[in-house]
Amino acid sequence: MTQKNIEEYVTSILGTIEREREREIIARRYGLFDRKETLEQIGELLGITRERVRQLEKSVMTRLRTSAESNDLPGIEEIEKTLTDTLVEIGNVARVTTLSEKLVGKAAGNTKIDQSRVAFLAELAPGLSVLSDNDNFHLSVAITKVHDDKKVQKHVANIIDAIKKLGQPHPIEKIGEHVSNSDAKHVAALSSTSKHLATLNNQWGLIKWPTVNPKNIRDKIYVILQQHGKHMHFNEIASAIKDSDFKRKDVTTQAIHNELIKDKRFVLIGRGIYALKEWGYKKGTVADIISEVLKEAGEPLHRDEIVKRVLKSRYVKETTILLNLQGKPQFQRVAKATYALAE
Repeated sequence: MTQKNIEEYVTSILGTIEREREREIIARRYGLFDRKETLEQIGELLGITRERVRQLEKSVMTRLRTSAESNDLPGIEEIEKTLTDTLVEIGNVARVTTLSEKLVGKAAGNTKIDQSRVAFLAELAPGLSVLSDNDNFHLSVAITKVHDDKKVQKHVANIIDAIKKLGQPHPIEKIGEHVSNSDAKHVAALSSTSKHLATLNNQWGLIKWPTVNPKNIRDKIYVILQQHGKHMHFNEIASAIKDSDFKRKDVTTQAIHNELIKDKRFVLIGRGIYALKEWGYKKGTVADIISEVLKEAGEPLHRDEIVKRVLKSRYVKETTILLNLQGKPQFQRVAKATYALAE
């Protein structure tokens, strides 16, 4: 099904509506040729009340659905088959944005009008159920014989509960185990309809968790470092963000450096090199770290041992550590190449 096919189907179906005013209402309410309009906007345009617009919309859609059930609507059988086949491929349920993209393809643009037309056709197909866009769900379509809109809502509620109990993002297969569903594609399709869930790098979690839904630069830095699993230079972090799957990734290196400095989750462990605090790193200068090492030891240490222990939490040159040992008043040499904290 191409953009042209979809437009032809929509135009044919609208052509079955006898009164021009009613055609206008449906076209504008569903955004079939331009942006969607409110009841008030259409009422003002046509010189009728918003309530009258609502009544006419409901009446026309009821007639169209009745015709579709009797297979009297142009192309409805082909429309339903194509939509159903595509939904099966996705996972029996899908957001309209995803369904539309599958049908028209990314290259064609998958515009808001394309999505509105797909949603309109799905509304009329007897074997499909449409979930309205609201606070909890994205506008979505499901195969009714698999599960209607109420069953979709119930399944999604179970998935959300499972993720909350897990307490952190997991692959969809793991989440499927917790809801007794071995069909990972189906679980992912159900999850994608919810406005409370998000996914990033094959991990699913609550939308409020920054690891799957990073909203600002700091969150994106955190995700990059966590994925990398070890310290990174701020230039490397900037490059990784630009190469990522984040929705917004056009940020400057300077902005990233500024956020690294301000956020307590990140610790400077070398010249321009940062790590996550949760990995056990502490903020402080090289001298601070040497002091910590000597305090924890509770006894003087050979400089080689001090260097070895400091390098576990700082990515610096050995000479930098030795210069701090020899040049800072808080350290005292108590034997050959052996140091302790000064009294």
